[in-house]
Amino acid sequence: MPKLTDTQLVILSSAAERADGAVLPLRQSLKANKGASANTIKSLIKRGLISERHAKAKDQIWREDGDTRLTLVITDTGLAAIGIDPVETPADAKPNRKRSKQTMLIDLLKQDSGASIDELSQTLGWQAHSVRGAISGALKKKLGLTVMSEKSAERGRVYRIAAEG
Repeated sequence: MPKLTDTQLVILSSAAERADGAVLPLRQSLKANKGASANTIKSLIKRGLISERHAKAKDQIWREDGDTRLTLVITDTGLAAIGIDPVETPADAKPNRKRSKQTMLIDLLKQDSGASIDELSQTLGWQAHSVRGAISGALKKKLGLTVMSEKSAERGRVYRIAAEG
């Protein structure tokens, strides 16, 4: 699996969550400026993790080449890079993709009961320091989520994402 930055992971995870695999629009929580975002996208294209395709009327435009309007979509290689098995589907069907580990982490932390580091490590197959890094880096800093923690006598420190509102 290729080594990816947090920004690249957020871009690929966002695209994987969309039914059409569209990369654009980028999440507003990405703190990168337009130039840095463009460079990140160009590196993902160069590595074959995303690709250009002809834009439909509803698609956000990446660039224009003469009369051709192009947008960006995640490739099967991009899906594999974030741990999602690409599944062949008809063009009009919604893709049946496995959830990324980042999406699983968010879902576990959104539960009312929250999750401990040990529980997250076992479920995701990550080491404890990787779980803590994902919470502080990808979730808090990159996605701007509010992650609360509290001490529990039975489970140790329990983390949960604060309800929006």
